[in-house]
Amino acid sequence: MFGLTVGASMALSAGVAFAQKGETVKIAWIDPLTGLMAPVGQNQVKSFQFFAEKFSNDPKLNPAGVKFEVIPIDNKLSPTESLNALKAAIDQGVRYITQGNGSSVAGALIDAVAKHNERNPGKEIVFLNHSAVDPDFTNSKCNYWHFRFDADTSMKMEALTTFIKEAQPDVKKVYLLNQNYSHGQQVARFAKELLGQKRPDVQIVGEDLHPLAQVRDFAPYIAKIKASGADTVITGNWGSDLSLLMKAATEGGFNGKFFTYYTGVSGTPTALGSNGAGRIFQASYSHYNMGGQAQLWADEFKKKFNDDFYTSSVIRIYSILSTAMAKAKSTDPVKVAAAMEGLKFNGQINGEVEMRKADHQLQQPLYIVVWQKADAKFPYSPENTGMTLAPVKEYPAYVSSTPTSCQMKRPS
Repeated sequence: MFGLTVGASMALSAGVAFAQKGETVKIAWIDPLTGLMAPVGQNQVKSFQFFAEKFSNDPKLNPAGVKFEVIPIDNKLSPTESLNALKAAIDQGVRYITQGNGSSVAGALIDAVAKHNERNPGKEIVFLNHSAVDPDFTNSKCNYWHFRFDADTSMKMEALTTFIKEAQPDVKKVYLLNQNYSHGQQVARFAKELLGQKRPDVQIVGEDLHPLAQVRDFAPYIAKIKASGADTVITGNWGSDLSLLMKAATEGGFNGKFFTYYTGVSGTPTALGSNGAGRIFQASYSHYNMGGQAQLWADEFKKKFNDDFYTSSVIRIYSILSTAMAKAKSTDPVKVAAAMEGLKFNGQINGEVEMRKADHQLQQPLYIVVWQKADAKFPYSPENTGMTLAPVKEYPAYVSSTPTSCQMKRPS
């Protein structure tokens, strides 16, 4: 898998068993545990802790032999609170941080980590971005100390619009409804740009940006969407902003299609219930019916927490850290960051993936899934709704990849 023979691989494992074997690697998790987005954050803390235990106790998963410890810090979805959290983590000797809910927060952390590392040689921090998808983070604002494990907004829109071109001829009139921050703005921008290239016959009949995690009633937006004559909504909304939108769509009798990024995330399956079958699509880097080991883990997670595992980038983060630490024979962030660049590794979900050296954007397949009744072929039912997100199209990594303009400055 890593271009080694079995014998060479075993020799590598034996040779690095290990300068850091048994060492504890602390990861500060900086995301919301209070407010409207708390259910998402609470789910992700459990996800990070669940897999910290898995990787800490399984040498097959973790060739470095380290122990992972997660330190959750509530940032209240605030960039300012996140900078305070970063300082608190640094004061505790943490050298790795993770965050993903809100690109406004991620942008602040990328800048802060870069400044800290410049001013504090020997005490560098690595930022492992699990879900913040603003494309600028691996383009104009790329930074050596930042690594992204989700697919960015443009990659997912590339997949969605290709699917609309190939398989959705009845999409004619689109309404763009998104959160008013960088990710939502980028969803709208790339939707217009890519639909214009691939389906110039499609009309954009309306566009709205609304405050992030503040709207409690989306009925007025649904009324505007219906009045526009739209047959389709494209939205990058997540958490309460998507679940409340779906609730309003059901109550308001909007029967059009939705093309989304985060239908599978806490709250939205319940808001949909049995509504929307065949009409709600999602672009994502994994889904609820992956099969294999990923499915076994998802089932175990549900049994343990009565909750659904959906942030699969968590697995990739532990996979790359343990592989890179084994390669570097160290847990030092400077050596580990260098080892992660360009690394091809087993992401444990759908085979080998690559952390692109040019911009630190993970290269991975993307899936289009549709909301439908769970059945024998696709049995997993999020939030016990009796429904599922079933795969209808897979785009391999080389198709879902987008070019980068990153001019990365590396440490001298």
